[in-house]
Amino acid sequence: MALLPDLGTEIVIPVCAVIGIIFSLIQWVLVSRVKLSPERKEANNNSKNGFNDCLIEEEEGINEQNVVLECANIQSAIAEGATSFLFTEYQYVGVFMVAFAILIFLFLGSVEGFSTKSQPCTFNKEKFCKPALATAAFSTVSFLLGAFTSVISGFLGMKIATFANARTTLEARKGVGKAFITAFRSGAVMGFLLAANGLLVLYIAISLFKLYYGDDWEGLFESITGYGLGGSSMALFGRVGGGIYTKAADVGADLVGKVERNIPEDDPRNPAVIADNVGDNVGDIAGMGSDLFGSYAESSCAALVVASISSFGIDHDFTAMLYPLLISSMGILVCLITTLFATDFFEIKAVKEIEPALKRQLIISTAIMTIGIAIVTWTCVPPTFTIFNFGAQKVVKNWQLFLCVAVGLWAGLIIGFVTEYYTSNAYSPVQDVADSCRTGAATNVIFGLALGYKSVIIPIFAIAISIFVSFSFAAMYGIAVAALGMLSTIATGLAIDAYGPISDNAGGIAEMAGMSHRIRERTDALDAAGNTTAAIGKGFAIGSAALVSLALFGAFVSRAGVSTVDVLTPKVFIGLIVGAMLPYWFSAMTMKSVGSAALKMVEEVRRQFNTIPGLMEGRAKPDYATCVKISTDASIKEMIPPGALVMLTPLIVGTFFGVETLSGVLAGSLVSGVQIAISASNTGGAWDNAKKYIEAGASEHARTLGPKGSEPHKAAVIGDTIGDPLKDTSGPSLNILIKLMAVESLVFAPFFATHGGLLFKI
Repeated sequence: MALLPDLGTEIVIPVCAVIGIIFSLIQWVLVSRVKLSPERKEANNNSKNGFNDCLIEEEEGINEQNVVLECANIQSAIAEGATSFLFTEYQYVGVFMVAFAILIFLFLGSVEGFSTKSQPCTFNKEKFCKPALATAAFSTVSFLLGAFTSVISGFLGMKIATFANARTTLEARKGVGKAFITAFRSGAVMGFLLAANGLLVLYIAISLFKLYYGDDWEGLFESITGYGLGGSSMALFGRVGGGIYTKAADVGADLVGKVERNIPEDDPRNPAVIADNVGDNVGDIAGMGSDLFGSYAESSCAALVVASISSFGIDHDFTAMLYPLLISSMGILVCLITTLFATDFFEIKAVKEIEPALKRQLIISTAIMTIGIAIVTWTCVPPTFTIFNFGAQKVVKNWQLFLCVAVGLWAGLIIGFVTEYYTSNAYSPVQDVADSCRTGAATNVIFGLALGYKSVIIPIFAIAISIFVSFSFAAMYGIAVAALGMLSTIATGLAIDAYGPISDNAGGIAEMAGMSHRIRERTDALDAAGNTTAAIGKGFAIGSAALVSLALFGAFVSRAGVSTVDVLTPKVFIGLIVGAMLPYWFSAMTMKSVGSAALKMVEEVRRQFNTIPGLMEGRAKPDYATCVKISTDASIKEMIPPGALVMLTPLIVGTFFGVETLSGVLAGSLVSGVQIAISASNTGGAWDNAKKYIEAGASEHARTLGPKGSEPHKAAVIGDTIGDPLKDTSGPSLNILIKLMAVESLVFAPFFATHGGLLFKI
């Protein structure tokens, strides 16, 4: 037996989740201390916390009150735009959720013809389990729970980001360290809320479902898989809808503003500028939040499903059964300590300390988490146990399980650092791309594409090694916990990731409020670091998606009763080749959506520049609302076809072609989707940072290419614009495609196993 008694587990998991929520609220209170109203000058000595907070405005003698008010106005405009977009999106998605929930109930209920009698268990025919109708009802409930949690995660993240962006701008007047802490804290609020909420809701769901299922753990954890499906299906619409929104605005603003009119980025005269800043919040924050929540929910579900038919489930060892949740609980505590390193233990004084501080976060959290995993494994898992492995039980020791989780955790770190090497302008790959801008946009595009393809190599080896190690030790359960290992430091990962868009917005607000160029330099430095960390976050999301989807694939194959998947049978091979095509079809849809939405945006921005008198001189205000509306309408309309493609494929294939073909489709989409996702997001990130490298002009080499408006700079802007939909729409949405098809197949596995393959039965 494990050292930690069942009662201990029942206390530890909710307590850790609550600690996470409390910590995020404390961070939120600290951020909200930055006031968005002009401070009255009561004391002139102005020596808060013992040292002088000297504002740049005071040195330059600009009226401070106007600046603060202007920041507050811009912030409320951005927050309004983001909230109204998300509400519109959730209305459409809500309808879909209800419809899909009914589908789940009908499909799964029909497995036993809607009977309410107990059935022999799938894996143990002597015992009797709860009827399929119960599984149908509970899967539907957990689907709605997952979807709701996912939506809440995204929405809260967006609220916090729009709350913090102007505060970061105002703090940047006091110094780069202050601004960094504000942006990072707000990121941490989102990271911890999301990790803790996901854990708490999942734990509560398991506890409540247990009241009905009693000893039938197989049925209990099968119905919990709906939680992962709900989380990811919302993430898909959030990612695709948000991605189309943000990039339509960004591309439109850049093409007309920077290339045609030669005005700087985020210039208040540009009509698309508010839409662009709203887009950062709905795409990068709300989308990313839902996405990582989905990964997290699914890897937990995959591990629980496999464990329920292993010795943990058969012997009813509750603590060992909830091992995945205990790892996540430990992760919250580890990330809490890690976050203090960034905000409290070290102070950032210079611009060049920003990126190392963010990288330290990753290293510290991974190092401490390795110890944390060892503690959890030693206290919560019996010394030897068996894991279900395609029909047989495989004997596993607890140190082997520890290695499975650790290998996932470290693979995540490696993927993060490789991504950083290929997308940060501190290293040669991006500098080479910037250098290729001398000869125009074409060479820039060629170099950027080559960089993206090359950046796939090491991450794929890292994923391959972790798959091999974890599968050899603990079969499919090993892969599921390796994915959990990669996601165990999700709170820190998300904090680093959300920090990016918040800094980006802060820079936009500084530019729109007409603040001093020195403030803009500080926010640009924060933003360049944020670009890289966003790329690291995407690397994590893609790497974990690959492992998660493989684990779900294993759970699906076990559940559907397929003992081997033979590539040489025509049924499977046609599935493979079609599955490998799906990511391309999906990318084509999302890229084209961004293109057509950007086209409308460009026309609208040009129309305003040509018809509003005095707009270029800054005497008249542009009509921001129309641009926001164009982005909103385009993204709502365009997110439906790609979403339908992903959601319907498993249903159609499973129903008409059966489980063998479906397993081929899942394997094919996993193998090709990971490659496209990594290369797309790294290519886009590299182009973006090559442009920033030229603009910042920090090195001798960069100054020979610049300043803004030079020919190389224009070529860099074109590259950046091409890269936008790659790195923010199709790339990040692909990892959801991979996971979502796998988790959906798992949820519908009982139906496909009994009624699937209609065409081959004729």
